[in-house]
Amino acid sequence: MCHWHDIPDDGGGVGVMTAMRSRVAIGQPAGLPAEVTSFVGRRHELAEVKRLLGLSHVVTVIGPGGVGKTRLALRAAEESRRNFPGGTWLVELAALENPALLVQTVAEALSVSEHSTRPPLNALIERLRGQQTLIVLDNCEHVLAECAVLVDTLVRALPDLRVLATSRQALGIGSERIIELAPLSVPAPDGAAATPFAESDAVRLFAERAAAVVPGFAVTEENERAVAEICRRLDGLPLAIEMAAVRLRALSVHQVLERLDDRFRLLTGGSRAALPRQRTLRALFEWSYDLCTEQERLLWRRVSVFAGGLDLEAAEQVCAGEGINREEVLELVAGLVDKSVLVRMESDGAVRYGLLDTVRQFGRELLAASGEEATLHRRHRDYYRKITSRAWAELFSAAQQSWVERLQRDHANVRKALDWSLREPGEAETALAMTAELLYHWSCYHLSEGAGWFDRSLAAATQPNEVRAHALWAGAWIALLREDTSTTRARLKEAAEIAERLGLRVTLGYIALLRGMAAVCGGDLETGMRRYEEAAHAHRDVGNPIGLALALNRLALANAYLGRPAARDLAEECVALCDLYGEGWHRSYALLALAIDAWHRGDIRAACEIDNESLRYTMSVGDQLGMGMNLEAHAWFAASERRFERAARLLGIVRTFWQAVGARLAEFRYMSRFHDECEAATREALGERAFQAEVSRGAALTRAEALRYTLRERTTAERTAAAGASKRFEGRIAPLTRRETEIARLVAEGLSNKDIAGRLVISQRTAEGHIEHILDKLGFKSRTQVAAWIKERLSEHADDAIADAPPGGRSPGSVSGGRTSAARTT
Repeated sequence: MCHWHDIPDDGGGVGVMTAMRSRVAIGQPAGLPAEVTSFVGRRHELAEVKRLLGLSHVVTVIGPGGVGKTRLALRAAEESRRNFPGGTWLVELAALENPALLVQTVAEALSVSEHSTRPPLNALIERLRGQQTLIVLDNCEHVLAECAVLVDTLVRALPDLRVLATSRQALGIGSERIIELAPLSVPAPDGAAATPFAESDAVRLFAERAAAVVPGFAVTEENERAVAEICRRLDGLPLAIEMAAVRLRALSVHQVLERLDDRFRLLTGGSRAALPRQRTLRALFEWSYDLCTEQERLLWRRVSVFAGGLDLEAAEQVCAGEGINREEVLELVAGLVDKSVLVRMESDGAVRYGLLDTVRQFGRELLAASGEEATLHRRHRDYYRKITSRAWAELFSAAQQSWVERLQRDHANVRKALDWSLREPGEAETALAMTAELLYHWSCYHLSEGAGWFDRSLAAATQPNEVRAHALWAGAWIALLREDTSTTRARLKEAAEIAERLGLRVTLGYIALLRGMAAVCGGDLETGMRRYEEAAHAHRDVGNPIGLALALNRLALANAYLGRPAARDLAEECVALCDLYGEGWHRSYALLALAIDAWHRGDIRAACEIDNESLRYTMSVGDQLGMGMNLEAHAWFAASERRFERAARLLGIVRTFWQAVGARLAEFRYMSRFHDECEAATREALGERAFQAEVSRGAALTRAEALRYTLRERTTAERTAAAGASKRFEGRIAPLTRRETEIARLVAEGLSNKDIAGRLVISQRTAEGHIEHILDKLGFKSRTQVAAWIKERLSEHADDAIADAPPGGRSPGSVSGGRTSAARTT
């Protein structure tokens, strides 16, 4: 008897027929094989297949080999059996070598008589006419054209027929609906916000199949990390996971994991009853490889040099040449996507292509055997060398955000290019230059990793030239952010020696800036400000806008902290400089300085508006330090307006934020005095119990909710809730009495004194007296000011009501940015 774990994906002729024989032997209807192991996961996909079978004549499940297409199709067919009184039939095509025999193969599977004198196709149509029938046409990819013609002919002639096909490539006919089957969900790596371990279908499959092989096997605290890593390394592919589980007959979980680098040798434990291509992982991918054209095979080998993914431009630059013209790359990429070798991914309008790690590993083995490996590695490195150079050159421009996002997408490829350069003799200086040009990438998103690349590249490339000087001051910045003062001093000292000898004025400007930052981090703000002024002069003299902006925004923030009038001029100069180049990141820090300056001048409304503008940009690039400082400032501003409940809630948001980021204010920690004063004033005003309650409410908000609360942005549901909360509010808003609050709301609605008197059934003179008291208490001179004030306070009340709602009653929505890596530089 065949077990399902022997045929997890594409059926497997012998295995399926064995299961079918077993079904007949126990008196069940023929047509589909019996299930003898559990069906794991795929609830959404199963429901979608069944839904589409009710809407379309042809449904095709596509995906790479081993992903589970056959098992899903058979389960969907089994659960849909009642809808097809004419029968539900499996036609297994994997063993069919001669496409000319396709019609006969289908006819035989449906028990169409071979003794008829009619052509087989006509006999098949007559057999199915007037019957509601479902045919599962399994493994169509190697006879794709013939399957497309046959299926199109059948569904045109038979309106009651449904065809459910599985293939690595779509049939490409007009009546077809396609479901692209992804691998099973795998556990998220530590710290990532994806599938939790307990919810991973890949882990469930491994555990169930392992228990069948090793009775008593269970996932425990001791082996769960290894199990999770096996599932990740095998891309969630059911066939590969089941083959790995079979290896537990002889190996431990940890031993299986250790041997996955040679997975094609390790995973050979398929069923003896299965088709040859399902008995080993290598055979499965050789089947896919053989289905490709010669040029597609060549491209498969070459794209395997990429890590993480690639876009069309990268494929054209790296993979064209010697057998592939650049203009042919697009069609070849499309062909590999169609054959489920490449996975198309789209985000924010950008299309990229990914490879499952097992698909990539297969390609790399073939690339190594082809003799092209060294050439492709160099092409890959050279391409990403150009990318990092352009990113650095265009950092201070309107293209800034797109480069930030581009480097994030290509982080794995950049890492691979650096590693190759440091391993290849004579290429260390290229790695050093790339590492320095990635300063913002490291400091904002990958601080610890960046520190490692600086250590390696500076140790490998020791020539005292401009490249090394650049890397030394950039590496000093990274060391400073990691509070490694001795490394910071040593690198700045060497950088200064090289820069002075070679006359590198830009480098000297950055060294002055870094020395200022070091002084500020050491608690000496005045010395730091003098260094910043020196850096500003140096960068202004050589016309380096990015260095000038860095110096100006740090000077502006320091002066704003001290309450000095110079803050405004410095910040406005920085904003004007950034606007000239279309730059936004450094501008956001200058805006923060302007917000703090406005706060000191008592214009809190302007302070909040400016800080919001700054926050929206830091959110867009995922700058965690900038976002944290923006959130801090909002808390300070709220406390100054005596909006203590909001201030406390923002302090809770800030606390959670800094805990997640792992830093607090970084080089701007001198501003922590504002935080401490805000907290003390808020705690005193609310009392300890109420203070802690509000802080806890803020701390419990999700990142998206916290940012929306800060910005006073609402989803559609929240806007509806806010309107209801405002209407239902019947309390008083200090310093007004309940009656005065009620009258202020009527003023905001535009009612005259006479109308207010009529609405409240009081005399007009009484209404006028209340309004005079309101104006006096608030220090206002007009009804317009009262209307604006009450509307803002009611909006705040609505915000608080929404934030107080239980999590299940909130719509978390989404906020741009939201990266979780620690960000520290601008």
